[in-house]
Amino acid sequence: MVRAERRRGATGLVSAMLLGLVLAMGMPLCWPLPAVAAPATLTVLSWGGAYERAQQHALFAPFTETTGIPVNVARYNGGLAALRRAVAEENVPWDLIDMTRSEAMAACAEGLLEPLSPSLVAPAPDGTPPDEDFLPGAFSRCAITHSVFATVVAYRRDAFPGRRPTSIADLFDQRRFPGPRALQDTPAANLEWALLAYGVPREELYRLLSTRRGLNLALKRLNGLEDLRWWQAGDTPSRLLAEGEVVMASGYNGRFFDAMVNRGLPIEILWDGQVQEHETWVIPRHAPNPEAARRFVRFATTTERQAELARYIPYGPSRQSAARQVSTHHGTGLDMRLHIPTHPLNAKRAITRDDDWYAQTRERVGEYFRAALFDTPDEASGAVAEPPADGETPDPDS
Repeated sequence: MVRAERRRGATGLVSAMLLGLVLAMGMPLCWPLPAVAAPATLTVLSWGGAYERAQQHALFAPFTETTGIPVNVARYNGGLAALRRAVAEENVPWDLIDMTRSEAMAACAEGLLEPLSPSLVAPAPDGTPPDEDFLPGAFSRCAITHSVFATVVAYRRDAFPGRRPTSIADLFDQRRFPGPRALQDTPAANLEWALLAYGVPREELYRLLSTRRGLNLALKRLNGLEDLRWWQAGDTPSRLLAEGEVVMASGYNGRFFDAMVNRGLPIEILWDGQVQEHETWVIPRHAPNPEAARRFVRFATTTERQAELARYIPYGPSRQSAARQVSTHHGTGLDMRLHIPTHPLNAKRAITRDDDWYAQTRERVGEYFRAALFDTPDEASGAVAEPPADGETPDPDS
C-alpha cells in the first residue's frame, strides 16, 4: 500500500513537472483533433437555362443553407443514352436527375434507377398524407413527380399584326400564318399536334398513333411544313424567336414565360393543344451519394419548396397544398396562377401525355420518326425502322 502511494506520488510529480515545462515553452494545451469530413457535394443533372435559375433560387441554395451540403448542377437535354453508359460502366457522376416521367418509367424498367419510396416524402403542413396531397400518378417505383410542365407553341406577335393563331392547327397553316417554324426533334407533342390538326379527338390520339395509318398521317402533316428548324436544347426556341429566325416555335411554357416577362420578348403562348407532362426526381443506380439525394428529394418536394419554385417559373406543383399557395412572381408581381399549365383557363384543351405509351414505344417510334423526317437509319442496325402494323401497339423490344 505504501509502495502504491509512493508510485502515485511520483507519477503526479512527473506530470506536474511536464506541465510546467509545457507552460514555460509556451506550447498550447491541446492536441490535434480528428479531421471532420466536409459534406459530400450533391451533383444534380438538370435542364439549365431559366429552369435551373429558378431551381437555384427555390431549391438548391436553400438546401445548402439548411443542410450544409453543396449542390453542383450538370446539364442535359433529356434522353437515356448517357445514363445507360454510366450505369453499365458503374461510373455514374450524378446523384440525382431531373427527368420526365416517361423517360423515368423507361429507365426504371431497364434497371437504371434506384427505387424511391413514397414514404420519403413529408406530409402537407396540415398533416395530409402524401398519397392524398400529390397528383394521381405522382409516385412510381423509381420516380417522384415534383411539377407539371407543358410543351406549347409560341409565336411572335409582330409577325401576325392582324389575325393571330388561336388553334394548334394554325401551326400547320402556313398560308394564313406564313413564316418559318421550329419544333423539337422528338416525336412527343409533334405527333399529337399533327393529328389534332386533322381534327382527331384528344381521346383517340394514342389509339390512332398505335397504328401504321395514324403514324403515317402525323408524319405526313409534319413533313408538309416548309422552312422547318429542329431544336434540341430548351433555350433554342426562345432564341430563334428573339432573333426573328422563326415566327412560331414549340417549347416549354416556363422558358417562354421567362422570355416574355424577364426579357421583354414580343411573343404569345398558344395554350390550345398544350401537352402536359410530369417532371420527376430520380436517383440513378450506382449514384455516389444516394442518401444525400434522398435528403434533397424530401426537402424539394415539401409544400413550401414547391410553392416557392412556382414563384420563379410557372410549372404546376405536384402537391395540392402547394398549388393553393402559388402566388406572385418574384420581381414583377405577376399572378403566377394565370401562367401555370394546370390553370383552368389554360388547360381547356390540354393533352395529358400518355407516359405509359411513350415508355413502351419510345425506341421504336423514335426510330420511325427520325427515319421519316431526317432520313436517319437506325444507329444499331443500319436499317430503316418499320412502322407498327395497323392496330398494333409498337413494341420497342421487337
